[in-house]
Amino acid sequence: MTQTHFGFQTVDENEKAQRVRGVFDSVATKYDVMNDLMSMGLHRAWKAYTLAVADLREGSRVLDIAGGTGDLARAFSKKVGSSGLVVHTDINEAMLRTGRDRLLDEGLVLPTTICDAERLPFRDASFDLVSVAFGLRNMTHKDGALKEMNRVLRPGGRLLVLEFSKVAAPLQKAYDWYSFKVLPRLGQWVAGDAQSYQYLAESIRMHPDQQALKALMKGAGFGHVDVHNLTGGVVALHVGIKC
Repeated sequence: MTQTHFGFQTVDENEKAQRVRGVFDSVATKYDVMNDLMSMGLHRAWKAYTLAVADLREGSRVLDIAGGTGDLARAFSKKVGSSGLVVHTDINEAMLRTGRDRLLDEGLVLPTTICDAERLPFRDASFDLVSVAFGLRNMTHKDGALKEMNRVLRPGGRLLVLEFSKVAAPLQKAYDWYSFKVLPRLGQWVAGDAQSYQYLAESIRMHPDQQALKALMKGAGFGHVDVHNLTGGVVALHVGIKC
């Protein structure tokens, strides 16, 4: 059986999917609170920047992958208007249900579906924009998922990948201390789950850095890829154009 990584551990591929599901089942109800606390609110600025780069127009068609609690889907829907479409997806039912319920509480009804990014249930060239925020890191076959994202985009369409990345060297020591000493304790205190946030810190280190991810995206068929480093490389926004 093929093996892969789950944080710093080596596991069977099917075991990784189950473990990742367990992480998000555990943290779904506290996910937004923890995002605010562990990023000191910066995740809102990162997503606002992503929305600005998306530059959506009335009538645009958007696929939000790993959309979770729906904050980007909500923002996208305001830009595309009643003539546009935003499809809110996630592979994790608990996360998707939490997001759907919050959107409904705000009076916003979006097409919502559980789906695996490595096997997207959409036709070729269906969308103008595909977005995946803090989800690619958890996918087992990132190259396959990126090819699927390319497939469902129209020619000239764009993929936005917002993800933790490799921090600038002067920040590395402090960032490592915060990631491995503070985050798990914060997770235990707020969400009652230190292990999921230990996994978060480890998974960031195992994720391709800025240039490696850029190469993966080009290998998946994106003719041009720009990299926007945010907060000293703590996060990077990769923008790929389907040529």
